Amino acid sequence: MKLLVATRSPGKQREIRGLFAGSGHEVTFPDEAGLWPAEEEDRLETADSFAGNARRKAEHFARRSGLPTVADDSGLEVLSLGGAPGVRSRRWAGAEGPEAEVDRANNVELLRRLLGAPAARRRARYRCVLVLLRAPDAAPETFEGACAGTILEEPRGEGGFGYDPLFLSDDLGKAFGEATPEEKDGVSHRGRAFRALLEALGPA
Repeated sequence: MKLLVATRSPGKQREIRGLFAGSGHEVTFPDEAGLWPAEEEDRLETADSFAGNARRKAEHFARRSGLPTVADDSGLEVLSLGGAPGVRSRRWAGAEGPEAEVDRANNVELLRRLLGAPAARRRARYRCVLVLLRAPDAAPETFEGACAGTILEEPRGEGGFGYDPLFLSDDLGKAFGEATPEEKDGVSHRGRAFRALLEALGPA
């Protein structure tokens, strides 16, 4: 199956290519499919849940491409912050520009919010929700993945993207920023959600 993955994030694209490697399924991304950025994309992520945002993106890109389409929405939920940044993970600090600059601003905001907080108040989880449309008019199929950890007091490592340098993984005992791509994919929220998707897709 040729599957359109509805993300323009370079970090997500790198991870997703790795997760599909060897599956027999071909993945493509909007720019590769000739779907250049459209003004309405800025209004897609306005739902109040990961599932709502993922469904809006999947429907938009499935209509534009005619291809089987999967979209994800994912983010960090810090328990003591009431689940924030949650669906606003990408836009939390209000920064714009290259992905690295946005990530840096969001990490600074997270550290500011948790300044001086004890470990018990730094518990968090990453969560990912995928919505698959096998055709533009098909019923949506939903897949989820989550992983638990603690927010560090300072970043560690140069790997990953987003909040990864601050997320100390329970499974790995190290920050996602310190992990190899293979280590992270093995336990991450996105890895778990996409493995559930691949199981549902079956053999290519």
